[in-house]
Amino acid sequence: MYVRIARFDGMASNWDERIEEVRNRFRGGGSSAAAPLNEVRNEIVRAMMLVDREKNCGASVLFCNSEEGLRKVDEAMNRMSPPAGGGARSSVEMYEVAVDEELV
Repeated sequence: MYVRIARFDGMASNWDERIEEVRNRFRGGGSSAAAPLNEVRNEIVRAMMLVDREKNCGASVLFCNSEEGLRKVDEAMNRMSPPAGGGARSSVEMYEVAVDEELV
């Protein structure tokens, strides 16, 4: 498993709208700006949006089964811009997931 983590700073404070827009993009809806995501949707096995409402920042965490899939997703995501008020992408990091344990 591989993961891409993109961090965003300077996000607007209308969190409920922002969360719904991101949710729509990952579910296949949203504007034509999501077209690059549609090209690689089958490579993403899990998507998470992390937010810090007090600091107006967040992160996008995308999981892929293969390193090749992760590279395709990274290329597609780099062609996209955050939605209006979505802040600026401050960093992108990619990792191999070495340990993933669910502790119940």
